[in-house]
Amino acid sequence: MQTIVVPLIPNLPAMLNTSAADASWVITVTLLAGAIITPIAGRLGDMLGKRLVLLLSLLILTGGSIICALSDSLLPMVVGRGLQGLAMGAIPLGIGILRDELPREKMGSAVATMSATMGVGGAIGLPASAAVAQFADWHTLFWGAAGLGAISFAAVLFLLPRSTLRTPARFDFLGALGLAAGLVALLLPISKGSTWGWGSVLTLSCFAAALVLLLLWGFHERRTASPLVDLRISARPSVLFTNFASIAVGFSMYAMNLAFPQLLMAPASTGYGMGLSMLQAGLVLTPGGLMMMAISPVSARLSARSGPKITLITGTAVIGAGYVLALVLNSQMWHLALASMVICGGIGLAYAAMPALIMGAVDQRETGAANGLNALMRSVGTAVSAAVTGVVLASMSIMVGKVPVPTMAGFQMSFILAIASALVAIILALFIPRAGKLSRVSTSPKRASVSAKI
Repeated sequence: MQTIVVPLIPNLPAMLNTSAADASWVITVTLLAGAIITPIAGRLGDMLGKRLVLLLSLLILTGGSIICALSDSLLPMVVGRGLQGLAMGAIPLGIGILRDELPREKMGSAVATMSATMGVGGAIGLPASAAVAQFADWHTLFWGAAGLGAISFAAVLFLLPRSTLRTPARFDFLGALGLAAGLVALLLPISKGSTWGWGSVLTLSCFAAALVLLLLWGFHERRTASPLVDLRISARPSVLFTNFASIAVGFSMYAMNLAFPQLLMAPASTGYGMGLSMLQAGLVLTPGGLMMMAISPVSARLSARSGPKITLITGTAVIGAGYVLALVLNSQMWHLALASMVICGGIGLAYAAMPALIMGAVDQRETGAANGLNALMRSVGTAVSAAVTGVVLASMSIMVGKVPVPTMAGFQMSFILAIASALVAIILALFIPRAGKLSRVSTSPKRASVSAKI
């Protein structure tokens, strides 16, 4: 769902009979909806049952895909893409279900594999959607997405056991509304700042509103008896620094998604571009996604032996090394294919470690909400990366015919920013308590009694 529209971006204005600025909402609305729903879906899963909320997420995904498949104008496409974004809560829900259903000895490899599927889906989806967009009607992309959603819905309905683990509570509607408003006010100017102008009144007003709304939301969450996000748990060092590191890792990860395809598709006449089509560029980068799946058993074994903190630090260091490789080797297709494989290997390690760190610090009945918040932090990192990298590549560009193309210096600057972000993530991860300290923090009498009952 994240990469399905990437091949369509240049043609969206003509396809939907709209301007380029308005067509960008097809991307922006999915980002906003996904960021908002992840902590909400996690909390609802803890309260109502993760399987039920997962089924609802897949049903919404299928409905949104059908709306997109029937669309030929902007408004229904934006509505459908927003509904697709509302299904992004499936990731924290899936991780929570693994914790509910699997024995402890299988948790590490299962979470690592689940985390790897995020990269595999994006890597395989890019060339697949590019092929469909190049050789068939673009509506076929969304009919295919609807079919995948329906198959997933049936698989969950008939194969996944019902979970009896619940956290009975009243849903915090005011907290959900406040979080949604604050996130929209924060992520909207990040996504649209390059179009509106970073110093414009609209951009600055949104950032100011985000600050006020999120402060008020935090005040409400601290005072309500059944908060959407328990900020006391989120303030634990093990959770807090994992979430901060997740923002930096998300930033570092997304630079590859934005810079590598543009470098591969830049005209050969520039002297550094490789002149590939979107389909060819997607195929060059596909091994990176497969690397994420291949590295998942390694991640699980490393976490079991040394702890997820070491896995997170190792994975982030590998991400940084991959960008260093791209910085010095970028003149051949295989150079970028190799760099993407190294980066994706690091992402596989880091993304598998984050939920393990979170689950080691929270009660089993809080898994969904806690993982939802962590997924939100990664979304914030990718949103900031998309904005910053986009501005860098747009500002450091040359005209090739009538098309602006980023310069080699622009690509190199995006790699340097990703390296710096990886270093920040490593520093933040160093502050995460060791496993022994983490267990002492999270073993309260209440939690012990819950574990004894289970």
